[in-house]
Amino acid sequence: MKRVIFFLAAVLVCSSASAQLFVLSGKVINIRGQAVKGARVILEHTGYKTFTDSLGNFAFTGLPAATYQLNVQKDDFQSYNRALLIGGKNLVVNLILHSKSHQLRELIVNDNHIQHRRNEESLNIEVVNSRFIQRNLGGSLMKTLERLPGVKTIGIGSGQSKPLIRGLGFNRVVVVEKGVKHEGQQWGADHGLEIDQFATGEVEILKGAASFMYGADAIGGVIDIKPAALPQINTLGGSVDLIGKTNNNLYGSSVNLYGRKKHLFFDSRITYQHYADYKVPADTVYVYDFAVPLFENQLRNTAGRETGLHLNTGYVNDHFKSVFYFSNINNSSGFFANAHGLEPRQVNTGQHDASARDVLMPRQQVNHFKLINRSTYQTGKQHFELELGYQHNFRQEFSQYVNHGYMPAVYPDTMQLPADLERAYDKHVYSFNFRNEISMGRHKLMLGLNAEHQDNAISGWTFLVPAFKQTTAGIFAYDKYKVNDQVLLHGAIRYDYGHVRTFKYADWFPSQVTEAGNTYSRYLLRAENLVRNYNSFVWSLGLNYNPDRFFFKANFGKSFRMPIVKEAGANGVNYHYFSYELGDPSLSPEQSYQADLSLGWNEDGWSVQFSPFYNYFPNYIYLNPTSAHSPGPGGGNQIFQYAQSRVVRYGAELQLKYKFLREWTAEFLGEYLQAEQRSGAKKGFTLPFSPPASALLNFCWSPELNKFFTGTYFSLDYRLTAAQNNIVPPERKTPGYRIVNIQAGITISVKRRQVLISLQAQNLFNTRYLNHTSFYRLIELPEAGRNIVLSVKLPFQIKTI
Repeated sequence: MKRVIFFLAAVLVCSSASAQLFVLSGKVINIRGQAVKGARVILEHTGYKTFTDSLGNFAFTGLPAATYQLNVQKDDFQSYNRALLIGGKNLVVNLILHSKSHQLRELIVNDNHIQHRRNEESLNIEVVNSRFIQRNLGGSLMKTLERLPGVKTIGIGSGQSKPLIRGLGFNRVVVVEKGVKHEGQQWGADHGLEIDQFATGEVEILKGAASFMYGADAIGGVIDIKPAALPQINTLGGSVDLIGKTNNNLYGSSVNLYGRKKHLFFDSRITYQHYADYKVPADTVYVYDFAVPLFENQLRNTAGRETGLHLNTGYVNDHFKSVFYFSNINNSSGFFANAHGLEPRQVNTGQHDASARDVLMPRQQVNHFKLINRSTYQTGKQHFELELGYQHNFRQEFSQYVNHGYMPAVYPDTMQLPADLERAYDKHVYSFNFRNEISMGRHKLMLGLNAEHQDNAISGWTFLVPAFKQTTAGIFAYDKYKVNDQVLLHGAIRYDYGHVRTFKYADWFPSQVTEAGNTYSRYLLRAENLVRNYNSFVWSLGLNYNPDRFFFKANFGKSFRMPIVKEAGANGVNYHYFSYELGDPSLSPEQSYQADLSLGWNEDGWSVQFSPFYNYFPNYIYLNPTSAHSPGPGGGNQIFQYAQSRVVRYGAELQLKYKFLREWTAEFLGEYLQAEQRSGAKKGFTLPFSPPASALLNFCWSPELNKFFTGTYFSLDYRLTAAQNNIVPPERKTPGYRIVNIQAGITISVKRRQVLISLQAQNLFNTRYLNHTSFYRLIELPEAGRNIVLSVKLPFQIKTI
């Protein structure tokens, strides 16, 4: 009987439990904790289904105890599945949906901004990017750009060089970095530019006068160095560049680290290069016919090291951008020990040849600090740009004290200056640029203002140029008028004003001066206090005509350049030129009238461009070698005096490119320049440093391998340079030469990163040749010998932030 009662009770309890119904409820959110509205919630194989409300909530009621398979679906989210056991009580669950990852088809974006820039610029313009720099990496940025037609350099040694555009250089070429004119000691042929080529983005080279936009010194052209592109949003990464060169055993690296959230970013870089004495294909050189044997073909004391520190940081949104650029470039390098001073030097060869990497006397130490703020603002049809800059250039040249026959035999111990400080130049520069571009129908009008103030101090136991202060300012208006899709007209006018004040300088030592038969001891005055003011209007008219594949551009204008202090106030021995230089304070501002043309044709598989130009200078300033010799201190040295004459310059560049097979291209780059002085003491002669005609023939094979090995190229440059027999005394004629350079490179995909490797062999056959535009051409010093250059770029991305 007990068993029956127990069985009936159990059946009753089980029947009660199986008849109980439950509630399943919950909330659907995304990974940010936000409610997902309208998600479809299904209990599979039961017929139960519902949608989440605006708060992401859902509920099922009347569910028998069982195990259910829950499924949640929503567009743009991954489907959610989960098994749920319901029994004994109601159940509440919170569900998180994850966004779908979409695999897009490959998207190819063609960036045509360089061609667009060329089509809208009436001057002849070349634009190169960081790939070009990586592929043609030279000892300096200017050396790297030398491959372009119309661009040459004045070589100063293994690590430095100065730009020449169509034969004009020094203060006739403006170098702009991050919107501000780079101000170092560019007046000296032996002074390089303090630019880190690893920290550059695109580089624009304007060939021809662009004074109306860039100021008075841009009478020969402009090299505009753009900053690197901003980092992508929500990235943290960088790159490591490694470089090595065989000629001077250079090794170096440049490390970049960047990061960006949506509006704030930073971009930093550290560069270090160390190089030894460079080699020339000669075991003996002749400095003014004085034989100088070289140890293992090394040019004594041309080693050096360079460091670069950079930090760019700022704020950017759709309409406003403000970026601060900090940089500090420091260079320490030696001068060729046998060719520094008034005469070839008998140096301690044992000391110099003991190590190729040490930097002994004579040497230079240069530090260039730069702080720039660049801001832009776009509102409606107006675009505003503002640049504020500060630069400090501090250059010191060290050498053992040498009296050169007119200074005290022993350096006095009462002098406060170090006995080895031959010269020092200390420059502070403050810059201000403002531009407002206004779009008005077919017109695009730009109004601008540039201002700059320089404070230059000097030091050292020798003198060449006085200390000075200089203030310049200019205002301009530049209009582009779009006639139709094919024709664009340009017109610009500018007014410049300059104020220069030089300061009195007297020798620190007395000299014996004879007057009227009597001999006196005097501290000779080298420079007087001097104040000069300059002003001028310049103008420019241009045209672009771009009907389909043909293009034509023309520019005509007038330019202006103030005499620099060296041209107006030099009065001393230039130890790098072995000469006594005299300035002329009465020099008038240099003016130029120029015409630039470019015409060409772009076809699939080939293109051609021809760019002739013409310059007329009514009063070109140049350093004229005279027949006189300095009678006083520095006596016996030939006097070079700054003078002015009428000068005509003309020439052309020719570029041809032909793709004769799917992976093969050929290119021809040619250039020619002719200059003639039409008045003055050197009437009928050319100008100093006039480059000879030259041509470069290139063949390039770019095989397509696979998706892991791309951008492959094997390239050969064959450069022919004509003899330069058209010289101005005391220049010497330079024989022609032929050299071969080769380049190869590849891009390797490693874990979705593009590793760039490039290899060059410069002067492959170790040819001995003289470069007419080289600083050391004056002493018959050949250019550097064979140089194998290996560079590797390793990008990395730490994470997406």
